[in-house]
Amino acid sequence: MLGSKLSTAIAAAALVVAVSGSSYGAYAGVSRLMPKNSVRSAQVVNGSLQKVDFSKKTIAALKGVRGPQGLPGPAGPAGPQGPQGPQGDAGAAGASGAPGALGPQGAEGPQGLPGTSIVRSGPGANALTTLDTTGSVGLDTSATVGADGRGLISYYDQTNGDLKVARCSDAACTSATKSTLDSAGDVGQHTSVAIGADGRALISYYDFTITGLKVAHCDDAGCTSATKSWLDEGGAGDVGSYSSATIGSDGRGLISYYDKTNGDLKVAYCGDAACMGATRSTLDSAGDVGSFTSVTVGADGLGLISYRDVTNGDLKVAHCKDVACTSADSFTLDSTGDVGLHTSLTVGADGLGLISYYDAANENLKVAHCIDVFCTSANLSTLATSGNVGRYTSVTVGADGLGLISYQSNGELRVAHCKDVACTNANLSVVDGATVAAHTSATIGPDGRPLISYYSIFDGDLKVARCSNSFCTPYLRRR
Repeated sequence: MLGSKLSTAIAAAALVVAVSGSSYGAYAGVSRLMPKNSVRSAQVVNGSLQKVDFSKKTIAALKGVRGPQGLPGPAGPAGPQGPQGPQGDAGAAGASGAPGALGPQGAEGPQGLPGTSIVRSGPGANALTTLDTTGSVGLDTSATVGADGRGLISYYDQTNGDLKVARCSDAACTSATKSTLDSAGDVGQHTSVAIGADGRALISYYDFTITGLKVAHCDDAGCTSATKSWLDEGGAGDVGSYSSATIGSDGRGLISYYDKTNGDLKVAYCGDAACMGATRSTLDSAGDVGSFTSVTVGADGLGLISYRDVTNGDLKVAHCKDVACTSADSFTLDSTGDVGLHTSLTVGADGLGLISYYDAANENLKVAHCIDVFCTSANLSTLATSGNVGRYTSVTVGADGLGLISYQSNGELRVAHCKDVACTNANLSVVDGATVAAHTSATIGPDGRPLISYYSIFDGDLKVARCSNSFCTPYLRRR
C-alpha cells in the first residue's frame, strides 16, 4: 500500500515538472504530497534503507550492547628484533651474600725443602767429615745440591783412574753413598756437576786416556749409575781439560773447556737433557787461552765464562751471543801481573757476574765484580794477602745474598764472606786448619748453610765441611 501511494506521488510530481519546467514547483509539489514525518515503519520496504538514509545521531542510537570477548587467536610469528635501546643506569649494589661453608681440608702435601733464610742456629763449630778414604781420592771435586735436597759431589779417584760421586745421606753430609760412574781407562779429572732440567745430575770430565771431553748423565737422583757420552774426542789433539758445566736457560747443558792442542777456549752445547751429543764452538783463539774455565748463566739468560789467558797472564771473560753459545764477545778484566788462575764464576744478587781467582804474582785472593751483564769490565778487589792465599777458589752466593768464597790459604781451608754485593771487602775464616786442602768447591745446602767439598792432600781423602752458620764463622753468636 505504501509503495503504491509513493509511486502515485512521484508520478504526479514528475508530471508537474514536465508541464511547468520549474524545479521549485516540483519540490514544492513533493513537499505538499509528503509532509514532514509522514512516513512510518509500516510504509518502509524491509531492507531498502542504507546507512546513508540515517543521521549520525540515529546511527549512534542504534549501537547495541558489546558482546562477550572471543577466544584469543593463535600467536603470530615473531617480528624482527628491533634496535638495541640505550643502556640504562646501573642499579644499586645488592647486599653481600652470606659466606659459604668451608669445604673439607685437603690432604697434606709432601714436605718442601727448607728455605734459604739466614740460619739462626746457636754457636758451634763447623762440622768436618771424611767421605772417601779408599786410595788417593777427592781431587777435582765439584759440589752441588740435588733435587732431593742432598749434597752431590763429583770427584776423581786418582788411585784407580775413575770418575766417582758421593751422595750425602743428610743435609749435614755426615756420611755419603759413593758410586763409581766411569772406570774405562784413566777418567774423571776436571769434573764439574750441575743438576739438569730433569732433576738428574750432569757431570762433565776429562778422559786422560783418550784426551777428550766426556759427560755422564745420572740414571737416578742418587747417581748410583750414569750414561756416558763423548762430546769432543779431539782426534789427534788434547781437549776437555778444565771443564765446567751449567744448565742453560733452555734446560740444556752448556760446558766450557780448554783445547790444549790449539790453546783455545771452547764450549759444548748439549743436544738434549741427557747430553747424548753436542754442538761444539770455539770462542777465543787469540793466543793460548781457555784454561781454568768456569761457566754460569747470566741474568740475560746467556752463558758467561771466566778463564785464563796464558799468553798474557790475564783474567778474561766471554759473554755468549746466543743460548747455544755459537760465538761470544771476549773481554780482559785484569791484566796486572800474572792473574786469572783457579777462576770461579757465579751471578750475584744484583744480577752481575762475580769472579774469584788467584793472583800468582802476588799470591793473593782476588775478586772481579762485573759492571754489566756482558761483563765488559769489572771492579777488582783483593780480599786476602797474608802469605800464599787464593788457590783452588770456588765462589757461590750465600743465603744472605752475599758472595762466599772457599780457597786454600797457606795450606788451610778458608772462607771469605763478602761484606757487600760487589765484594769489595770480606770477613775471612779458617774452616779446616788441620788439613792441607786443595780442589775446593762451595755450594749452599738446603738449610742455608755452606757445604764445601775438598781434597786432603796429606791424607789423600775426600772431605766435606758443613758450616755452622751462613757466614761459616765458628761459634758465631747472634743476639
